[in-house]
Amino acid sequence: MKARRSAPVLRKPSVFPVENVFERWDAAHLAAYPHELEQCRFVSCDFSGANLNNLLFIDCLFERCNLASASLANTGLQNVAFSECKLSGVQFAVCREMLFGVHFERCQLHYASFAGKRMPRTRFEHCTLHDADFTNTDLTEAVFQECSLAGTVFEHTQLAGADFTTAANFIIDPTLNYLRKARFSTAGLPGLVSQLGIVIED
Repeated sequence: MKARRSAPVLRKPSVFPVENVFERWDAAHLAAYPHELEQCRFVSCDFSGANLNNLLFIDCLFERCNLASASLANTGLQNVAFSECKLSGVQFAVCREMLFGVHFERCQLHYASFAGKRMPRTRFEHCTLHDADFTNTDLTEAVFQECSLAGTVFEHTQLAGADFTTAANFIIDPTLNYLRKARFSTAGLPGLVSQLGIVIED
């Protein structure tokens, strides 16, 4: 697996027109809106289990929202940030490929799938990603800052330059993933060698 060129860093959306700030919405509110939503901020909304298929979100922020098990088939996420959101079981793998770009901060991403996505330089900050799936994902120069990765699957994953220095509970097989210049702390070494039968002692 060859390393790809560095992707540009996306700027987390932070400017939203007053009329585009929506609080405590549910899927019914969203259904009445156009399929393309740009520069929108969703606060404390409940989209759990909602059908968000075929929508397009551009430069949007979801803040303290519940999107657990929401359906995102053919959904466009172009520079979309999630802060303090519940995203358990969300299949990001079926989102549109074009301009896919996401940010995550203090989110629950248990059982989420990013399989096959190209998401270089994506930032995961203070997130729990237990049993998430990154099979065949391009995570070049991605950052997992203070994240818990118990049971998360990394297989044939592009991890060149990725930062795991503050991540915990991960197991990454270096024979199955591309790790050139990936960064790990000494405390994270057991997660790299456990499948090789190597024991690290203090």
